[in-house]
Order: sequence, then C-alpha cells, then structure tokens
Amino acid sequence: MDISWNNVLLAFTLTLFAGLSTGIGSAIAFLTKKTNKKFLSLSLGFSAGVMIYVSFVELFPTAKESIEEVYDGKIADIITAIAFFCGMGLIAVIDKLIPSYENPHEVKSVESMAQQPHDKKLMRMGIFSALAIGIHNFPEGLATFIAGLSNPEIAYPIAFAIAIHNIPEGIAVSVPIFFATGNRKKAFKLSFLSGLSEPLGAIIGFVLIYFFIGINAVVLGVLFALVAGIMVFISLDELLPTAKEYGAHHLSIYGLVTGMGLMAFSLLLF
Repeated sequence: MDISWNNVLLAFTLTLFAGLSTGIGSAIAFLTKKTNKKFLSLSLGFSAGVMIYVSFVELFPTAKESIEEVYDGKIADIITAIAFFCGMGLIAVIDKLIPSYENPHEVKSVESMAQQPHDKKLMRMGIFSALAIGIHNFPEGLATFIAGLSNPEIAYPIAFAIAIHNIPEGIAVSVPIFFATGNRKKAFKLSFLSGLSEPLGAIIGFVLIYFFIGINAVVLGVLFALVAGIMVFISLDELLPTAKEYGAHHLSIYGLVTGMGLMAFSLLLF
C-alpha cells in the first residue's frame, strides 16, 4: 500500500489538532462557571459512535485486505484479529498501570474547582495527573495518525472524535493541577502541553515504521487493526462510561447512534 507524503502531512496536522484540544477543556475549566453536562454527554457518545463505526466498517476490513496481499484466508483473519485485540490490550495495560486517583478519565467538573482548597502539597498529584494523560494520549496520537494514513476521507471525523474526547480530559487535568498550585496559568499550560504526547506518539510511530520496521502491506494491516482495537476500547471503557456519568444515559446513546449514522452517511456519500 503506497503512502503519499501529503497524507503523512495531513495525518500529523490532524494529530496535532486532536492532541492540543486538551487546551479547549482547560479553557472551559477556567472561563466558565458551570459544566454543560448534557452537551458533554451527547458529544462523548457521538465520538464513541464515530470511532466504533469507523473501526469495524473501515479500519478492520482495510487491515484484513492489506494483510491478504501477503497471506491468504484464515491466516490473514487470525493476524487481523490478534492485532485488533492487542490494540485493546495496549490501552487496558496503560489503564491498569495508572492509579485511579491519578487517572485523567475520572470525571471532574468545573464546579468542583470552587469546592477544593488550594494546597501546595497536592503538587505531586497535579504533576502525575498531567503525566497520566500524556501516557494515555500517546497511543491515541498513533491511532489518529494511522487513521490519517489509512484514508484521508475518514481522517477528519476520527480526529474530530478524538478532539472531543480530549476536551473533558483537559478539564480533568486542569482541575487537580489547579488544586495543587492555585495557579490557573500553570494549570492551563501543563494541561495544554500534556496533549503534545499525541503528536509525539505519531512522530515516534512514523519513525519506527518508516525507518526501522519498514512500510509494507502486513505492517500497515497490523497497524490498522491495532488502531481499530485502540479506538473500540477507548469508546467502551472511557467515552461511554464518562458520557453516562456526565448526563442521562439516553443522551450518550443518542449521541452514539448519531455518530454512527453521520459516519455511515459520510462514507456512503464520499
């Protein structure tokens, strides 16, 4: 499968956009007095719908087709399935290694900033929160980048979905750092910078693939299946549970169905 440098540039640009959207969450945390929980619930459900649909309808079949250029039949099916579940396992291991109180996917709201006294002793927790989201965003950056390489037509909605996913993460990181320092600018800066791990993940992944592993049909197929697994796990383990905690259960499902429907329509249209 050939990869153009235009696609590489597009993939990097979209990954940078998705990663730095944590800054939007930080801005919301400091510029608003109330969390719009219904909007976040609907948006997170929408993101999950986009990522689940794209993973199963576009990325997984693309992975299988790519691997079938080298291996036939059941062997290609087995490799694709193993890579898919390895992608899930990668995110599961990262979640397992990060303590829950430092996990940026724990739901926090803007209102809680007014309820927590500032304490310099919480600085360690704030720093670990920023590091935690950086670790989480690393494979997400790789996922966004590979999706961009796979098909520019689906790169935009995936990047948009990841960006929405990162907005509440920006809130979740800003709040504990603000608790730790009492400094809004520092909290915004560290939260914003934590999103840079996504383009960093894309850069490292690209360097390893292009200069060391090499680009061929099997490598690309495995990567596409890995990305599909990563995005499905993120949707089921993070997006939908967080959406449910932010608002009514039905809102997250409505968002999920809408995301799937819009993604299906765009793929059929283009």
